Amino acid sequence: MTLWFRVRRVQAVLAPALAAFALVLVVAHDQYVRLPSLLSPGGNPVFLLQMTPLIITSTLSYSLAQGVRDIEGTAQRKVRFLDATLVIALVAAAALVSLVTGTLAGSEEATMAGRNTMFLAGLMLLARAVSEQAASALPVGWVFAVMLIGYRDFGRPWPWAVTLHPAGFLPTFGFCLLVLAAGLAAHTRTRRF
Repeated sequence: MTLWFRVRRVQAVLAPALAAFALVLVVAHDQYVRLPSLLSPGGNPVFLLQMTPLIITSTLSYSLAQGVRDIEGTAQRKVRFLDATLVIALVAAAALVSLVTGTLAGSEEATMAGRNTMFLAGLMLLARAVSEQAASALPVGWVFAVMLIGYRDFGRPWPWAVTLHPAGFLPTFGFCLLVLAAGLAAHTRTRRF
């Protein structure tokens, strides 16, 4: 397990990524810029926190890609289970940090960051099951697509733009959990060696 812990870069990469995620939440929970929109007049308000989950998903993708194929292919320990546990722990920690920050700061955007991390981590795992190179690209592409064409008109996101839905909207939260569960299932069943 010590080798797995070291190979996955938990202490060297994932812990600092979680700290950076928390720092951005605390510092920039209400900061936004107005970007031009391709579909709606007046532009879109883009909060920095819409990109913050990419800190977690990108480092998690990097961490999972560090596997030693020969050793993990014949390992006695269940490496896939350890990886799934790592993903769940990191996403849960990010969700907890965002919930605490959102509650203390009164920021819905900070609260949404944890839910969005669940969704984007699930997308990353689904993409990784198909192609390891797509694992980091799909969440980034999703975030930028939502920024540019996620609103029907000012303040009303499209149904597919789940990362823009209000924090308290339970169907979106359930959908994000479903995407994360599907990503974990795909990761544990189709892991590439």
